[in-house]
Amino acid sequence: MKLANLDGRAVVVTPEGVIDLNTASGGRFSASPDAAVTRIAEIRQWLTAGRPQADPRTTLATLESDPSRLGPPVTDPRQIFAIGLNYADHSSETNTPVPDAPLVFSKWPSSLAGPAAEIPLPTETVDWELELVVVIGEGGRDIPAERAFDHIAGFCVGQDISERTKQLAGTPPQFGLAKSHRNFSPIGPWLTTLDELENPTDLALSATYDGDTVQKARTSDLIFDIPTLISYLSSVCELRPADVIFTGTPSGVGLARKPPRFMAPGGVLRSSIEGLGTLTNTCTAP
Repeated sequence: MKLANLDGRAVVVTPEGVIDLNTASGGRFSASPDAAVTRIAEIRQWLTAGRPQADPRTTLATLESDPSRLGPPVTDPRQIFAIGLNYADHSSETNTPVPDAPLVFSKWPSSLAGPAAEIPLPTETVDWELELVVVIGEGGRDIPAERAFDHIAGFCVGQDISERTKQLAGTPPQFGLAKSHRNFSPIGPWLTTLDELENPTDLALSATYDGDTVQKARTSDLIFDIPTLISYLSSVCELRPADVIFTGTPSGVGLARKPPRFMAPGGVLRSSIEGLGTLTNTCTAP
């Protein structure tokens, strides 16, 4: 199932068309995308039993060719966790030791944006970081790794856009604010449930900037895999439905290049993950 935020309303996206959850269910389900995320299992059962008719005017192909009406699949999570240095090659390119435990920082919900949102660049040192994004469906504390996938609503493509000057300023540096400017967390294009993925633990990732491939990896290369992350985070924090986890970026970031390469107004960042879709974000002046 692909659960999307279309014009601010929760819809299921299919090749035949979209299904507006609130309208098609007669009010059983909220129009809120965030509320829908918390009822994934119930929505799936309803779709199977009721087979509601899709609106053929807007199809999967329509939205893939023009995602401008799509917002972030989750709009106001209570918690956004982000994981640093979670690919060995990224640790290597930044000359940083591989951490012994997940390196966790926060992003703020006001930075969330949709799959086609423009990215205003506050400085000349703004960088890309392609990431697999996990959205929590069922919360909890002390979730064992072997049950972690039971707590996942689905996956999205994400970019942890980073303003490097602010990120690296100070001793020690503080990551959160530098990664939470307006539209610095585009996610989408929709929430894909795990049953649609042949192997949700091994997905290909790739990002291009102005047509040049800048990042390419597989999620099987994660140092701390998704069950480990969910178990680790929930051992400290209570995970809540619709919480978001940015799982880390592979090598290829602009900061590590010689010379460094950053984004500029007019540049186009395309971010894709196998089975999940593509984000296309144009950079603009602030």
